[in-house]
Formats: sequence, structure tokens, C-alpha cells
Amino acid sequence: MKHRTFGRTGWQISDIGYGMWGMGAWSGSDDNQSLSSLERAIDLGCNFFDTAWVYGDGRSEKLLGQILHANSAKKLYAATKVPPKNKAWPAADNATVDDCYPPNHIREYVEKSLKNLGLLTLDLIQLHTWNDNWVEDSRIPAALDKLKTSGKVRAAGISLNRWQPWNGVKAVRAGFVDSVQVVYNAFDQNPEDELFPACREKNVAVIARVPFDEGSLTGTLTAVSRWPAGDWRNNYFSGENLRNTLQRVEALKPLLRDGLTLPELALRFILSNPDVATTIPGMRKTPNVEANLAASDRGPLAPELLAQLRTHRWDRKLTPESFAGKVKRKLASFFPAR
Repeated sequence: MKHRTFGRTGWQISDIGYGMWGMGAWSGSDDNQSLSSLERAIDLGCNFFDTAWVYGDGRSEKLLGQILHANSAKKLYAATKVPPKNKAWPAADNATVDDCYPPNHIREYVEKSLKNLGLLTLDLIQLHTWNDNWVEDSRIPAALDKLKTSGKVRAAGISLNRWQPWNGVKAVRAGFVDSVQVVYNAFDQNPEDELFPACREKNVAVIARVPFDEGSLTGTLTAVSRWPAGDWRNNYFSGENLRNTLQRVEALKPLLRDGLTLPELALRFILSNPDVATTIPGMRKTPNVEANLAASDRGPLAPELLAQLRTHRWDRKLTPESFAGKVKRKLASFFPAR
């Protein structure tokens, strides 16, 4: 397992981390299986784990807490997220700090996460949505700074709205975030345009999420893929999006030579970019952990293959009329206000 420096924190973290949404909130999750997979990841050198309070209303955090305490002699990094107060994903253009992250709300959920994880200090706390309009409100950087000085957290970051990597550049340049989490994969290459140069300039760590495009880049989707009732993927991969996605996945397959698999291609594309500190595939089964983490040792892709992948860039936008806009409204119903 290879390691990279996590921005200005100086932490040395595994370049493939562990995304824990699936084991907290997706259908079919089994806690014992999840714990075994987490343990195997640690055995293989993974030391960065990304969760959130909303992943099962603390379920994912509690699983991580068990693993952290079972491996207390090892240096492991725990990252979690504060949900927006209005439980709206992504943040609307007109959403305010009071709607989403008033300081008392941030503090409340930091305490909840600390309790779930069984920790006194969080390595990284992230705001689970973001809108660059909030940069003008001094309360957010003040709240994050207070958490640091109080010893509750070591670093603070933001998680950017899907397909809006530009909607975080102001926050990076303002200097109050230590990391940004953004959708970045072989299809979604647009963080390279504005966000990555800003992060490079300010020494802000990049966490690349959704490396497999919600599963499409594992190569397991088909035209008849369905999930149990209530699983959000039934809405995300429906109709137009499923058809378009399968066509684009099919177009990648001629690039798979010499035993290279589609998941390995997807991960090594991300690892080929030195601006990325870590990527966080979701993994719920031990064989997936072993296969994914092996990509770290195989390193970057050949320049010729990277050049070919550039032609597969897919610029997508969130609009009220798009399938993504419909998914946005559906996802909001999965996270009712509490």
C-alpha cells in the first residue's frame, strides 16, 4: 500500500482509503461482513476511513468506532461529516448557512459523531454539502476553528455537490478548509479544470469520491439491473441514465488489455493524478477490499492509456429537468428532518 501526504496536515495516508456509505445505509449490508472487510483493509495497509453521521444515522460511524478500538495500536485516520440541518442534498443555490450549518448545529453533530466513534478527537470533520456563497459568512470558519482549538477535531473540510467542483474553489482559496471531497473518476474529470489547481496552490488535500461512478465502473451493471425496494440506486440508474452509462462503460472495454480489469482501470486513473491525496471506494466484501487495495501497488497508468481515457470525459450537470434533478429530489426524501 502506498501513502500520500494529506495536504497541509502532513498526515501520511493510504492512497486508497475506505468509503463507508454502503455499509451504513445501502440495502443488503451485513455488519459482521462489514467489520471483517474493514479489518482486512487495515491488514493490507489502509489507514483512512471516510464515514458520515447520515450513513445509517450513525450505524457506519459505530462500525468504524469498533474497528478503531480493536486496532488502537495502529495509526488510523477517521473522517466523518456533519449533515445539513435541512437534510437537503445537494445544497440549493439559495440555501443559507442558517438553513444548513449554523454553528450550534455543527457542534451538535460533532458531539454525536464523537460519541458514535468512541473518540475524544476527530481527525477530520467535513460539512456534507457546500455552497461557495457561504464563504461570505464568517460563522463557518469561526466554528471550524473553534472545534480545532478546543481539541474536538484536528482538521476540517467540505464535501462538494455532485458535478459542481467549481462550487468549492472560493472556499479553498479562502484558506479555512484543510480538505475537499469531490466526485472524480474516469468519467467525471472536470475537477481538474479549476478545483485541483486551487487545492495545489493552497496545499489542500483532495479526497476523490465515487471512483466507480456509483458502481458503473465495476462493470457489473446491465440493462436489467435492479435493487431492493427503497435502494436509491433504483432511481439513480433508471431510464436515460442507465442507458447512457452502459454505452459509456462499453466504450471503455477496448482499453482493457493484459489482464487489466475495469475497476483497476478506474482506480489507477485516479491514482495517476498527484493532486489526489486518496480515493475512497465503497467496499462491503473482503474480496472487493483485496482487489481494490491491490491497485495501489500497481501505481499510475501508462501515459498512452491516460491519454485515451481523456477522450471519455463526461461533463454532466445537475438541472431540475435532468434525471439527476429528479434523483436530487428523491434523495432528499431519504433523509427526513429529525
